Amino acid sequence: MKIDLTKRGDYAVRAMLALAQHEPKGLLSGPSIAAEMSIPPRFLPQVMGDLVRGGLVEATTGRAGGYRLARPAAEITLLQIVEAVEGDSRRTSCVLRGGPCRQDGTCAVHDTFMAAQDGMLAPLRGTTLAAVSGGDDRRTG
Repeated sequence: MKIDLTKRGDYAVRAMLALAQHEPKGLLSGPSIAAEMSIPPRFLPQVMGDLVRGGLVEATTGRAGGYRLARPAAEITLLQIVEAVEGDSRRTSCVLRGGPCRQDGTCAVHDTFMAAQDGMLAPLRGTTLAAVSGGDDRRTG
């Protein structure tokens, strides 16, 4: 098993870290986020659009515009960030068949793999942006 982020997921986490570290200071411009976090400037608007649609970021347009967190970093989890840009992280197909499990129930290994999946996602679900950005050392419940 492997756990990977796409480039889009990588850029989203980095952008959110920049916003969390800049949180009390107001708006942060797109070019500033891109430069600070080594994100290619041409990809940043797409990623930020996903984060805005996901309710994690607010955007203000215009010369003095930029981005800021839509809510405190302590209320945003890493899983929420990843899923805002990559979609639902949970497996929806059978690990044995590549499609739905049998019509009469689940396959023989379904429960074990679902428990493993939940175990892998739990740390992302339980770690806040504040915890990894230096703004807070607490994790969610």
